[in-house]
Amino acid sequence: MNVVILAGGLGTRLGEETEVRPKPMVEVGGRPILWHILKHYSHHGFGKFFIALGYKGEHIKRYFLDFGSLSGSLRINTARNAVLPLDPVSENWDLHLIDTGSQSNTGGRVLRMAPYLKGETFMVTYGDGVSNVDVRALLEFHRRQGKLVTLTAVRPPARFGGLLFDGDMVAEFTEKPQAGEGWINGGFLVCEPGIFDYLQGDATSLEAETLERLARAGQLAAYKHDGFWQCMDTLRDKKILEDLWQKGSAPWKTWE
Repeated sequence: MNVVILAGGLGTRLGEETEVRPKPMVEVGGRPILWHILKHYSHHGFGKFFIALGYKGEHIKRYFLDFGSLSGSLRINTARNAVLPLDPVSENWDLHLIDTGSQSNTGGRVLRMAPYLKGETFMVTYGDGVSNVDVRALLEFHRRQGKLVTLTAVRPPARFGGLLFDGDMVAEFTEKPQAGEGWINGGFLVCEPGIFDYLQGDATSLEAETLERLARAGQLAAYKHDGFWQCMDTLRDKKILEDLWQKGSAPWKTWE
């Protein structure tokens, strides 16, 4: 099944991190967050990706052009100008890097993928968020619902710890719970080709227009995910993800 990854936004709230590269190329654990997303999907058996490029998309192209030749150890014969990788590349990804315009909105980027998706069910996610959602179970849920689109509903972690009281006394501090807020759209969508009838052009928002229209039409299902989910909108978010990775406790690392 095809997986569309929206990787063309500006990422302005990440400050200097996105002045020279697109947000999906901002690194966590020495790898772009886009790499983490690809690893997650491929762990569940999905390997054909359509990456919607926009802002500084050439950085993503360059990364994957060099991916095989610069991964692992190399043997270089200078006389013959020959380079041989000594470690086989373990990733079996079929990547389609599609320019979708520097100013296109999220829905417009999805619409531009229509010619490549051959009228089949496909998945969509954002290039700036990680989760341990079981995308196979998500797909099975989508098929049972029989709707045009299924989104993954998540409850983001609370920003602050909590207090437990005993009368007027503080009895205990609580850690920041994952289910700290109300349900939101966490991405990780499954879409039928009928979604293209709801997309009007490059300026269309996937969230503010398309999904709202689908909901009013009774064509939007929600797969509730109670596990880990974290976007990378700000430098604070990046630090949270980096800390989890460095501690060896990254919940989204579902692969070996």
